Amino acid sequence: MASSPSRVFAALLPVASDSYGDENLVDFGRVGKPTTAEAQIPPREVQVTGSAELSCPPDRASVSISVSSSKESVNDVKNSVSRRVEYILQTVRQHDVKVADTAVTKYIQRVDDLYIMEAEVRVVFLDFDKMQRVRTVLLEKLDKSVCVGDPQFIHSPECLSTLRRRVCVAAVENARLKASEVCCTLGQGLGRALLVREEESREWSGGFPNGRDTTLTLHQRAGLIAHTVSSRVFVTFELRPKDRPRKKL
Repeated sequence: MASSPSRVFAALLPVASDSYGDENLVDFGRVGKPTTAEAQIPPREVQVTGSAELSCPPDRASVSISVSSSKESVNDVKNSVSRRVEYILQTVRQHDVKVADTAVTKYIQRVDDLYIMEAEVRVVFLDFDKMQRVRTVLLEKLDKSVCVGDPQFIHSPECLSTLRRRVCVAAVENARLKASEVCCTLGQGLGRALLVREEESREWSGGFPNGRDTTLTLHQRAGLIAHTVSSRVFVTFELRPKDRPRKKL
């Protein structure tokens, strides 16, 4: 987590009939409700800005497996492709991948006397180690008519939403810590937050490509395309007098 220099503003305004004065003085002419002048006095407050920056690696990996075949008979080409697609789906199911995380598309055309059929199975994995095991099985068991693509690492919407909330909360916490130090310097106590406003939020992803790189492990490749979010907030806190130690009798 990184934080940038903060902007700090503290307002210590005079208060009529200061209630923080000598506790032995009693104003007998004062009624229970504050006067109009007292009610219009603005609150004593401290204003700070805080910032934070957090990153998270991808939580999904998408793998595309393509199958192609060409035959003189349309039934032969369909059977050839279907057998391979079914084997791919069976392998994926054996590794506990949900049906909702798989998609199959097929395309057939005729060129001269040949029927050409292509199919693509796209699988989204939540477990990178499981994805690598599936890719290994398919590469070992299937022939060259099947092409197993490299994984494409992605962030799910839920992952990004959680990251945005975490970084905003972290920025507010940084602002609170800074305001607490300011109050300590001023001899005051930190009260409740009166205003919280996010002034800026930025996002960017690592520029490392998803292509093949044999020098890095699978998890190292995923870490290089982490998504980063930064947030800057403006917070106003109430200033309170510090608790005074009770006098011993």
